[in-house]
Amino acid sequence: MGRWSRAVGPAFLKWLASPPRARWLEVGCGTGIFTQIISEDCSPARLVAVDSAPAQIDHARRQSSAARANFRIADAQALPFEDATFDVVVSALVINFVSDPGRALSEMRRVSRAGGLVAGYVWDFTAERSPSWPMRAGMRKFGMTVPDVPGTRVSSLNALISLFEQAGFEEIVTRSIEVTNSCADFDSFWQAQTPSYSPATKMIAAMTDTNRQKLIETVRAGLPLTPDGKIQYSARANAIKARVPIN
Repeated sequence: MGRWSRAVGPAFLKWLASPPRARWLEVGCGTGIFTQIISEDCSPARLVAVDSAPAQIDHARRQSSAARANFRIADAQALPFEDATFDVVVSALVINFVSDPGRALSEMRRVSRAGGLVAGYVWDFTAERSPSWPMRAGMRKFGMTVPDVPGTRVSSLNALISLFEQAGFEEIVTRSIEVTNSCADFDSFWQAQTPSYSPATKMIAAMTDTNRQKLIETVRAGLPLTPDGKIQYSARANAIKARVPIN
């Protein structure tokens, strides 16, 4: 799914309009895709990126962005930084997956300076507009019960606003970001949609060969195609930004 992250990240940062030479913290950096976009697009004076998964941090440290960022293992709900350490704190495609998003936002506010910028974005799982929507739609058409994505309830704009309001932020602004991506063929699409960690992948693996092939044909039949045969469709991310109160 990295290409989807690379598609939405620059649009989000342009909308964020952060000041140059700021002190940045990225919460939930994963493999460092968005970290690299920050380092290239925003000229940060300092860039720290944290994730709770050691394997993700190990991977991120091997990327080209590692020379311009400090990657650390840390829990979004207990950030290991002093109060008012950063000017900009962001979270890309993570807030809905945190077990206690309200606590994570309180921590993001705590480590931000007064007047600092706290922001993030998540796929619109509530409206089924994540990059996996064609796969999930095909599974439903086939008659399968598709498991909910963790944190779906906090992925809408209204839910994000409520979370930020409860965390005490001011000047809250939201927008939806629509991005389009394509796959060269069905095999590329299927591989991207069936990572080993996904509950849906495990459901598919448990099917008989006959039913699995029928599911594949159902999903294939519902995919939007370009005139040259590529699979192309859009997904939507919901973004939010706010200020830490000065008083």
